[in-house]
Amino acid sequence: MENRNEELFALIDKATAGDGKSLETLILGVQDLVFNLSLRMLGTFADAEDASQDILLKVITHLSTFKKESAFSTWVFRIAVNHLKNYKKHMFAHHPLSFEFYGDDIQNGNINDVPDLTQNVEKNILAEELKMSCTNVMLQCLDMESRCIFVLGTMFKLDSRIAGDILDMSPEAYRQRLSRIRRKMADFLSKYCGEYGSGKCKCADRINYAIQNHRIDPSRLDYTAAAHIPYQTMLDVKDAMEEIDDLAQDFSFCRIYATPEQTTRFMKDFLKSTSLSVVKNS
Repeated sequence: MENRNEELFALIDKATAGDGKSLETLILGVQDLVFNLSLRMLGTFADAEDASQDILLKVITHLSTFKKESAFSTWVFRIAVNHLKNYKKHMFAHHPLSFEFYGDDIQNGNINDVPDLTQNVEKNILAEELKMSCTNVMLQCLDMESRCIFVLGTMFKLDSRIAGDILDMSPEAYRQRLSRIRRKMADFLSKYCGEYGSGKCKCADRINYAIQNHRIDPSRLDYTAAAHIPYQTMLDVKDAMEEIDDLAQDFSFCRIYATPEQTTRFMKDFLKSTSLSVVKNS
């Protein structure tokens, strides 16, 4: 761990001194972390891609302010969390959800009188897309801070000291809130969801209803088309994991996805065009 930090800090020094290749290596090394945090916080791939670009640009322009007093990933998390907490351009900022709304839709949504809208896409693929989309969008039923606590603790399994530092709360307060939020999520899944709990809602039965209500699009299958990656590929997050309770299986939908190619391409093009001047003048 110490040797890796030394290598990382050396890379940061080169990047802030104006070495474009080092900067590209650094940014591409944290982009999956930023994208996955953004995806869980904002609910859709499109919004996560836009926010990720904004956050990575902030990381670049503020890189010279990194004091090496924490892990680099912790510093990136802090920038990302602060940005996402104030992000108002995403879909659900103007159309907030609630567990009451979600539950009512599951119980009372008319799923039987909808025509076939699958556009000849295999139903098992659409059902998987709906499952991943639904559970991700369900996070939008939490308020912004609760959502952030849940994502940091459940998806990234951050040590409570690190997460508490990022969120400006004590480790004890963070652990208590995370436990309550995880239980609330698990109870909802258990009550309503037939995929992760004992509820009656089955994705295969709601495909056409979901398409009709613009919850999934057969022509754009973000989740099933995205590549899955292991936690270990994301910089030094794996050295700061902590399990708070025994609910991990309830949240197996919290997969890690590779950053979409268009976002990677945007960052590479940006770095080639302006990286040296941006970092030197920041």
